[in-house]
Amino acid sequence: KQRSSVSINMQPYGRNGAGSPATAFGPTITSFVQLEPVPSPPDFVLWSFFNTLYGNFFCLGFVALIFSIKARDCKVLGDLEGARQHGNRAKVLNIICSVLLVLSVVAVIVIVIIATTW
Repeated sequence: KQRSSVSINMQPYGRNGAGSPATAFGPTITSFVQLEPVPSPPDFVLWSFFNTLYGNFFCLGFVALIFSIKARDCKVLGDLEGARQHGNRAKVLNIICSVLLVLSVVAVIVIVIIATTW
């Protein structure tokens, strides 16, 4: 979280020890302004790792893992726009890979059911 500090020096009105007039303010007041934190873009590393292990069709899971790691590196460096771009690419590749994984599991189940009923 980022904090912004504002400090106002306030001293009592009157004269200081040297005879010159002091400032017309009282004690020092410090206030902190809470800035809203910028949400960190997701990197989808776990989803990419799962797709790399279990559904690596056409190496899409591995490529998604690479983009996920790039997104995480950009987040560490503070490049949120780069992290957002790499995270979006990883998300699209993970969606494609997950759909292919579900379709292949359904196809295998259908083939097994058809093969056992003949």
